[in-house]
Amino acid sequence: MDPSHSQTKTFQQHVLVMRHGDRLDHPDPTWENTAGRPWDPPLHQSGLSRAFQTGRAFRTLLPFPIHRVFVSPFLRCVQTASEVVTALCAVDDDPNAKSSGDVVCIDSSKVKVKYNSNRADMVPKDGIFGFDVPKIESTLLPCGTLDPTVEPVYKDANAAMGRDKQTIKALADKYPSENLLLITHWDGVLVSVSSFKEDTRVTNVDYCGYSKLRRPVSWTNQTFTAGSFEVLTKSGLTGVTYNAN
Repeated sequence: MDPSHSQTKTFQQHVLVMRHGDRLDHPDPTWENTAGRPWDPPLHQSGLSRAFQTGRAFRTLLPFPIHRVFVSPFLRCVQTASEVVTALCAVDDDPNAKSSGDVVCIDSSKVKVKYNSNRADMVPKDGIFGFDVPKIESTLLPCGTLDPTVEPVYKDANAAMGRDKQTIKALADKYPSENLLLITHWDGVLVSVSSFKEDTRVTNVDYCGYSKLRRPVSWTNQTFTAGSFEVLTKSGLTGVTYNAN
């Protein structure tokens, strides 16, 4: 979509909000007993596989491309993003591949990635998260996919708390001509449905479950106006279950 033309053009912007993959401490609750960061578990191997397969489904089944990915800096979210982005960027993907280690080649120009914000409801006892963001970005994300120019919408955990709806809208407004994927936690997916679909109560979000949002964006003389988001997710079809009140 090129918004530089003078006539009005309308673009359908899509935003996916996705939960991370299967976390290690759920099948192995003893893991945290010896963990240096018990509040920041990695993915289980099944979570890596599920995240990669979800990314592959995005690449092959979605009727639109994903241009940009924003991810929470928690390890399970970053590992999920790495698998999803690798699958999205794959140009030589063995159909039997189960995770990023089986992918031969990627085109890193297809998708750009940046972490966005912390969560305030998971603060460690000492109050220190200790995220080494440069290390996260340089060692865990697929090479060439990081966009170092993007600043987080909310830079600290307290500012981010309870603002999932505002975060979705702020990121969409910042990149109105791009389709976005936000990789976060279950409550972020919950809010993405309940905030934009009236009288709805989300009852379950599976690992790698995701919501689909869409809104019209109109461009005139490089200026955009956007309509309201509608929830395209059907209950149960993408790992998100909800009831109408």
